[in-house]
Amino acid sequence: MKKVMIRRKEVLNHLPKEIRAGAKISIGSIYVNRQPLKGVEGEEAERLLSKILDVPPGHQDWPKQEKEFWASMSIKVPFEGKELDISVDEDGIPYNTMDYLTYKWCKRHRQVAASEAEMQSDPAKKFFIYDPQADLLKKNAETKLKKDADREFIKISADVDKMRRLMRVLSKGSKPETLTDMEVENQLYDIKNAEPGKFLKYSTDKNLDVRAEIEEMIQENVLRTIGNQVIYGDETIGENITDAIVYFNNKKNSGQLNAMRAQLKEVKG
Repeated sequence: MKKVMIRRKEVLNHLPKEIRAGAKISIGSIYVNRQPLKGVEGEEAERLLSKILDVPPGHQDWPKQEKEFWASMSIKVPFEGKELDISVDEDGIPYNTMDYLTYKWCKRHRQVAASEAEMQSDPAKKFFIYDPQADLLKKNAETKLKKDADREFIKISADVDKMRRLMRVLSKGSKPETLTDMEVENQLYDIKNAEPGKFLKYSTDKNLDVRAEIEEMIQENVLRTIGNQVIYGDETIGENITDAIVYFNNKKNSGQLNAMRAQLKEVKG
């Protein structure tokens, strides 16, 4: 069983909350290019609307009845939201045709947002579609991501040198060599909590060492950047950091890399 809720934006005014909650608010038909907004079209419209309209597809009155159906489309959304059953069978046929058509229509409606966040950010949106199952999956994915980031943090906290390299990559411009082990660990912990996806991406990056070395060379002006390009002297060694990593991993460039490393060592004293 697959169900979604159509929920409305709460309108704040001088009226008591119980009166606002009891107000009847509807999503009404709108016109697009002088035609009523349709939830489905083509073969899908014929397949689904044939269960509702009085005439079959191909009948001379079909276009008129189809237009009237969408022109009269309206859905009342109470304070607690309007539940729609959008379940389909193994052939893709909805169990509740009218609920399914309403859902498809709402998805295209200019006043209906795909999420609460989108509704709140757009004054033109007055309603949003809430999918409990999708929300559950999203939260589960976020939980899994945080758990994976926690596991990687525990691993990396046992390697002080790797913590410092990761710190340099995650916190641009930082100088982890000037921080105590505890300060580095605490700052990485904060980054892990704030951006678990980013932390996990770079903590498991097989090129972390090279990436950190490039960042340090950029910081110490051994390398310079123009836009995304990474440049050594007059030579562009990469159109971006990813290209620069490829350059560093190429054994043919070992002579040039030794010169860069010697220059970095000299700059750092």
